[in-house]
Amino acid sequence: MSEDLLRYDILIQDALRGAVKKILAEVGRTGLPGDHHFYIAFDTNAPGVRVSQRLKERYPQEMTIVLQHQFWDLAIGEHAFEVGLSFGGVPEKLLVPYSAIKGFFDPSVQFALEFDPGKTAEELPEELLEAVEELAKVEQEHAESEAKSDEKAKPLEVTAKEEDGKDKPATPSSDGDGGGEVVSLDAFRKKT
Repeated sequence: MSEDLLRYDILIQDALRGAVKKILAEVGRTGLPGDHHFYIAFDTNAPGVRVSQRLKERYPQEMTIVLQHQFWDLAIGEHAFEVGLSFGGVPEKLLVPYSAIKGFFDPSVQFALEFDPGKTAEELPEELLEAVEELAKVEQEHAESEAKSDEKAKPLEVTAKEEDGKDKPATPSSDGDGGGEVVSLDAFRKKT
């Protein structure tokens, strides 16, 4: 048998990704017709994918999203689509390159496509990869900044042992200096 120098497998994958792009573009223009809705699985580690750090931690390898009733701002680009979804009541924006898609399924008509992520002749533009990387840095810095401000805003509650051995909240001193009660470290050590 001869070697496939034309790489039909890659050509077919790219053509089917083009079909997904056209389907999403139509939905972006006119909305979902009838009972149509989509399950889209994608590789969260693929180049160009942008998801929040929270979602990346929850879905370190693969994620499946549903485009049905509650999605917004579906934007179709040349190499990727962007969509707003809610996860546990928290709104998120996702950017998914077509090359990262592993599966596309419309259960209303039992239509399914499977892909090998990364198996594509399409190269993502360097600008897209740089923009996604820059956005990820900005989002990480923002998350770290929020975490620090939450820590500063959270009151530090110190407990002291009462004579009966139960914990009680430390109370400010009554001498009016605004300082807290001084508690010995021994109050926090476990007694054996």
